[in-house]
Order: sequence, then C-alpha cells, then structure tokens
Amino acid sequence: MSYVNPAELVAKMVDAGAAKAFMSTRDTIIRAFMAGAILALAAAFAVTVTCRPDSRSSAHCSSRSGSACCICWGSTC
Repeated sequence: MSYVNPAELVAKMVDAGAAKAFMSTRDTIIRAFMAGAILALAAAFAVTVTCRPDSRSSAHCSSRSGSACCICWGSTC
C-alpha cells in the first residue's frame, strides 16, 4: 500500500463527506437498510457460531445463568 500524505487524505475525507451530505434522501435510506441488513447477517452468523445449547454442561462454558444459549470461549466446547 502506498503512502498517502495527510493533507491529501484530509482533502479526500472532506470530499467524501460533502458527497454524502448532498446525497438524496432515497439513496440515504437505501444505504441505511443495506448497512442494517449486513449488520443483521453478521449478528446472525455470530450467534449461530457461538450459541450451542447442547454445550451448557461443558466445563468450558462461560455462562450458566439458565439461558437457552451459552457462549463458549474454548475450542473444546
């Protein structure tokens, strides 16, 4: 990756901010929904990977509060 002068970086950041400030309401709403969808997918995959109800009896389980899901930090859980 090449080096970017701080002044050039600031100029590009200001230009990007100005472009976003003058973006239409429709485009802003579409981008907001798309960002929310990506965040929801990431959260769903994170819960799918870390939430294993059958691991509640494991000694490596970090939560035994009676919830339906427990997050395990070790690879053996």
